[in-house]
Amino acid sequence: MTASVVSRLSFLDRWLTAWIFAAMAVGVGLGFFVPGAVAFWSRFSVGTTNLPIAVGLILMMYPPLAKVRYEEIGDVFRDWKVLGLSLLQNWVIGPVLMFILAITFLRGYPEYMVGLIMIGLARCIAMVIVWNELARGDSEYAAGLVALNSVFQVLFYSVYAWIFITKLPPLFGLSGAIVAVTIGQIARSVFVYLGVPFLAGMLTRLVLVKAKGKAWYHRVFIPRISPITLVALLFTIVVMFSLKGELIVRIPLDVVRIAVPLLAYFAVMFLVSFWMGRKVGADYSKTATLSFTAASNNFELAIAVAVAVFGIDSGAAFAAVIGPLVEVPALIGLVNAALHFQRRYFGTALAPAAQGG
Repeated sequence: MTASVVSRLSFLDRWLTAWIFAAMAVGVGLGFFVPGAVAFWSRFSVGTTNLPIAVGLILMMYPPLAKVRYEEIGDVFRDWKVLGLSLLQNWVIGPVLMFILAITFLRGYPEYMVGLIMIGLARCIAMVIVWNELARGDSEYAAGLVALNSVFQVLFYSVYAWIFITKLPPLFGLSGAIVAVTIGQIARSVFVYLGVPFLAGMLTRLVLVKAKGKAWYHRVFIPRISPITLVALLFTIVVMFSLKGELIVRIPLDVVRIAVPLLAYFAVMFLVSFWMGRKVGADYSKTATLSFTAASNNFELAIAVAVAVFGIDSGAAFAAVIGPLVEVPALIGLVNAALHFQRRYFGTALAPAAQGG
């Protein structure tokens, strides 16, 4: 990020990476040193949904989705080359790569292996909006691709889970697991973590643009609500890390075992997707959006399904929870990598995300 851009960022934006690592440390400290922390957060759970995490994710998603120019989303579906590339990345390359990494690194830990595979099958519909925003990607493309992934997720997640977890492992000398997940369960998760903020953002834009005009909306309203994303992100991180703080400290080697293939996945998916985006002639904003959409995962869905199918104390659920704990610092690093690639390969100026677009 150039010095001029940095100077125009808010205090919270400028030190984002430091705040995120501080939030992670606070969360682990709460989970490990405060006996009642886990019980406190768990009191606010309904079924497999933890309400503080759900609220944090919804608030985190709202400002970027309120910023989207929904009238331009149709452009996403006009470029079939870019759209086809996104579908290839998300629904062929991503699941296959995570399956290969899981059976390679976690053969001796079948429950962790299943958890990792479930993460690979859950394409991102939440956090990608935030990473794309921080990397100055194309908000309209992100919203369109996320909406498309949501539909595919509702229709195909249960089928993919049956293929990759039940049918394929025996072909590699591993036992398969029975995964009983319904389209209804997936649809509920998609609605909570994407539908609610999506509808809120779209209605906000519709009402306020009509009442106050586009200029006021983007120059006044969007900058005012933008800090909500980062505050909600930090809150969500604290809650997530505190829920598993004791396990993270007690079995750190297991965390490392799960983290290594995840880090490999994030790096490979991001770099390959960025290269492919440039090859098909996409500009920086669309290339960044394609890369983050491909490299991120819907950990909320993976966690919910792992808990519902295997139980909250299962190895699969533990692996699913480790997912976002690894994703946060990894994707922050990839945001910086994307901005570096922008300066090196595209060379156009970027405006701070908080200004709206």
